[in-house]
Parts: sequence; C-alpha cells; structure tokens
Amino acid sequence: MAENDRNGGMGARKIYETLRDQIVGGVYGADGLLPSSRVLATELNVSRTTVTVAYEQLIAEGFIDVRQGARPRVAPAVVHQDHIAEPRQAYGATRLSSYGERLKMIGKGHQERHPSLIVDFKYGDLALSDFPILAWKRAVVAAMANSPGHLSYSDPKGSRRLRTALQGYLWRARTLRCEPEQIIIVNGSQQGLDICARLLLNEDENFVIENPCYTSARHVFRATGATLVPVNVDKDGMETHELAATEARLAYVTPSHQYPLGGVMPIGRRHQLLSWARQCDAYIIEDDYDGEYRYDINPVPPLYGLESYENVIYLGTISKTLSPALRLGYLVVPSQLHDVFAMAKYLADRHTPTMEQEALAALIESGAYERHVRRARRRNGERREALLAALRHRFGDRIIIEGADAGLHVVVWFRDLHKSMEGELVEEARTRSVGIYTVTSLYEQSHPTVRPDQAGLVLGYAALSISRIERGVQLLGQAIDEIQARDSSGSRQSASSFG
Repeated sequence: MAENDRNGGMGARKIYETLRDQIVGGVYGADGLLPSSRVLATELNVSRTTVTVAYEQLIAEGFIDVRQGARPRVAPAVVHQDHIAEPRQAYGATRLSSYGERLKMIGKGHQERHPSLIVDFKYGDLALSDFPILAWKRAVVAAMANSPGHLSYSDPKGSRRLRTALQGYLWRARTLRCEPEQIIIVNGSQQGLDICARLLLNEDENFVIENPCYTSARHVFRATGATLVPVNVDKDGMETHELAATEARLAYVTPSHQYPLGGVMPIGRRHQLLSWARQCDAYIIEDDYDGEYRYDINPVPPLYGLESYENVIYLGTISKTLSPALRLGYLVVPSQLHDVFAMAKYLADRHTPTMEQEALAALIESGAYERHVRRARRRNGERREALLAALRHRFGDRIIIEGADAGLHVVVWFRDLHKSMEGELVEEARTRSVGIYTVTSLYEQSHPTVRPDQAGLVLGYAALSISRIERGVQLLGQAIDEIQARDSSGSRQSASSFG
C-alpha cells in the first residue's frame, strides 16, 4: 500500500486506517454511504489514486461494498461497536528479566524538557555559541579525506588515531600516562559506567558511591543487583575513613570535583582510597567529568596517576567541552582489562560512530581542541562570575554557595528556606518560566545523611548568557519571596485562629 501521497497529503494507509476505525466505531452506520473517491481526494488534498488504494484495501477486508457508478457503502456484515473501544490490553503477563524488573523499580532515566522556560539552570547543557563550528567542520572534512575508500566496521576499542591523540592530550592536560591500548572509546560516560558495572560487579556484592552523587551512576550500578553502600560527603569529598566497613568490591568517586557539592579530595584521602582498593581487591571508577574547568584552584592530578593504578578505571568525556549530543567518552583501563572491556563494547554496539571519532582526533591533533577548551574555560568563568555576583546581590548572607571553584555548576543553600519547601520552590519558579533543580534528588533517600536542613539547588550555567543568568536569579528571588509571603500569611492565619 502506498505510504505517502506525492502531493504531500495524507497517505493511503492513514486514510484506510481512519476509515476502518470510523466504520467499526459506528461513525458510518449500517449500509452507510462513504464519500466518493473524487470528493474525498479533494477534501484531503491527495490524489484520487491514493484514495482508491485505501478503498481497495477496505473492500478486500470486507468493510465496504462498491458498485459501478455508486458511492461506497458499509458492508452489511460489519459489526459496529456501541461505544468507544477500550485501550487494548496485552495478553498474558509482562515478563521481564531480573535486570528489567530492577529498571522498573528505578523508574525514568531522564528529566522532561520544558522548552518554554525563559531561563533553565539545568546542569549539563552547553551554549551553542561556544561550539567551535568552523573548527569542527574542518575536522570532519579532514576525517573524510583520510578515511578509506570503503565503509566498514571499526575496532571496538575505538579509532587508533583518536586513542593516540587522547593519549597525548591526557598527559598534557591531566598528567595521566597510559598506552593507546588502554583507552576504550564509548558512547558518552554513561555507556562507560554501564560497561564497568556489567564487568566488575556481581549481584551478591556491595558497591560504594558518594552521597549525594550523580544519580545516573547510582542507577547503573544498582541495576546490576549489587547492594548500594552510600558514603557521606563533606567539603573534601568522600569521607574515605568510612570505606573499611563497607565490604565493597567497587567505589564510584568524583575526586577532582565532587558532584554535586564540589569538594576536591585532598592527597591524604586519595592515598587512603587507593590503599583501601588494594587491600580489598576492589576497583575505583574515577569520573573526571569536568576536569577541564578550574577557576580558583590548580588542576588536580587524577587518582590514575598516583601510585599503582591497577585498581583504577578513569572515565572522561567531551560532553562538557564540546557537546553532550556527540556522545563521545573514553575509559582508561588497566592493561590486564583492555581486552575484556573491548569485548563488552563489541557486544554492546560494535563500536562508537567512526566519523565523529576521526573528527575529534583531527581536532586534537591540530591543537584546535585545546584552544577551544581554553576559550570555553574563559567564557564559563565569566558566566560563573556573573552567577555568583547575581546571587550575592539578590540574596546576600541568606545563602551559602558551594562548589564554585571548578566545574559548570554551583550548589546554593538558602538559610531561610527549609528543605521541605524545595518542591514548592521548583513549581513557583516554573510559573515564572525558570527551571531549577533540587539537591535532595541527588541524595540516597534510604540512607541517613548529613546534609543541611535548608533548601538546596544545583544551578548549572554553561548554557546561559550573562543577561539570562541575571534575569534567572531575579525571577528566582521573586519565587522565593512569594513562597515566604504565603508561608508568613498562613502562619498569621493559623495564629489568629487560636487567638
């Protein structure tokens, strides 16, 4: 059956399905007349042939009868429904694996977008104006010029050219030494976490994660069926003295810039973490998700470069430098693991898209990538300063700001707003077309935590202009004023009722 009309109108299949449903639903009664093919074609702005194809399918299935020179009629044998059909129910129970059942318990893995927002403080978004469009175009052209004269599958570890380019970049930017064979190119850091979880955790084992933490990391490790052991975070990151009691086989950490609170793990804790991993034969997943952005602190060497790294897997991404839409990340794994990681990647999706890998390699080789990172760092530093200035001007000493020395977000605690009011604040801000995101959702709710009683927000700024940042803080202030006014009014009314 033809799918689309050549004039861009409704296709024959859609016409057939619409008429069939109307006939069964009783829109056309018993022996009811349908429009002629000429009339219906004119009404729908399609060719008469398209309508004829739809009518022929209805005739073949016994829904209508057609006589020479007469309009189509509903066939006498068609049984009409007296009411709107109920949604079809699937036959039998929905059968899922234990992994699938765990995913059902975890729930949705994404936040819905709200395109109508004037200002969205969502962390992870980047400004399109920061993307190096011309340099990327040149890199893509160079990648195509250097590609072989045929299309084929690629190495599951990733492009050799890109892995070699990353080897040099990691040494220059992060003082991390490795061989190209130890680098596995993945579809963003999330796939890297998923491969680590599948290869390094069993259902009957424990894993350690920071509390609060990156929610999708918590979900991906929990989906294996392993038991989560949250470890609290303070101003210096994970409280590593708690590790000895965890009996865990894996720890997920963000030591260079703890997400979301922003602490930088000091050298003493880093050595304590590495010592624990060696003694317990455990692995450390080091997520260096925004290592390129340092403002008031010097770059911190990764765990992977300290002592022996045989228990450390380093996870990097370009989602915070180029774009999360490109889905390019990388793992640096111990030498004894690169073959099994390559096999896991092969079974997952064969390999990451080749053209994007080659373009990124060309960008790094030319020096354009590091020039872009420097520009992005400068621009985001300006956004950061604008956000801090706007927050301090609007709220003064009513707030505490954490995690501002690095990265692309800050955490703001509101001294005069209780954490129980976070949900109300989110809704009130949205009525003013401002998107804000709470700290509470990043904590493990089943675990007693040491956190302030005040409301807390994670405010990302990398996708916003300075004017929008200032406007967003102004509207956020209005939302808080409105909530506090309502709360104060409610308290007075409650007091008067007891007077």
